[in-house]
Amino acid sequence: MKLSDLRNLDRNNLGAWPQGAKLLLCGVLFALLLLAGWAWSIRDQQDTLEQKRGQEVQLKQDFHEKQVKVVNLEKLKQQLDDMREILHQLLRQLPSKTQMPELLIDISQAALSAGLETQLFQPGPETIKENFYAEKPISLRMLGTYHQFGSFISAVAALPRVVILTMHDVSLKPSAAGPKTGGELTLEGTVKTYRYVEEDEVDNKKAAPAQKTAAGAPAKGGQ
Repeated sequence: MKLSDLRNLDRNNLGAWPQGAKLLLCGVLFALLLLAGWAWSIRDQQDTLEQKRGQEVQLKQDFHEKQVKVVNLEKLKQQLDDMREILHQLLRQLPSKTQMPELLIDISQAALSAGLETQLFQPGPETIKENFYAEKPISLRMLGTYHQFGSFISAVAALPRVVILTMHDVSLKPSAAGPKTGGELTLEGTVKTYRYVEEDEVDNKKAAPAQKTAAGAPAKGGQ
């Protein structure tokens, strides 16, 4: 079929077209459908490809970060061990369990030596924190001058062991007899001191609940 014959075909009357023209038209339509289907499939695959490329970049980044961690793992472990050793050394400068009673006496004696009047000095039960130190609250009420309280703090700081005192709900105010005694102050509240916890204490603390559970379990088989 010649090109001039195709131009003379009536587009509004496809049924009157020659057999060759009809076959040609069907072939063109079929090719267009195949092309459209191929383009649609390729577009989906391109989206998937872009998604996979993005995942590849993320995986490479994750791999690089993990590789850096693995390379520095031994160095980080050594740094962690060094930090633990330093922490142990610092904690061991705190009083131990056996030294705590003597420490409380030293604190009380420091207040007495500074000229403070101790109306209340009552240690409370201690609490183990984070399995490596224990805090012990002390309820107190002391009377004295500003300079006497300063001398008391200096005396506590000069004790052989490292002594940490933190104040909780502590008030310092003029006493009722202040005007008569030359500016006497009243310190009242709770302070907490801290000590080092030995490893066997932590082990005993962990074993106590298990022993208590075993002791409370009913016996089997007996009448």
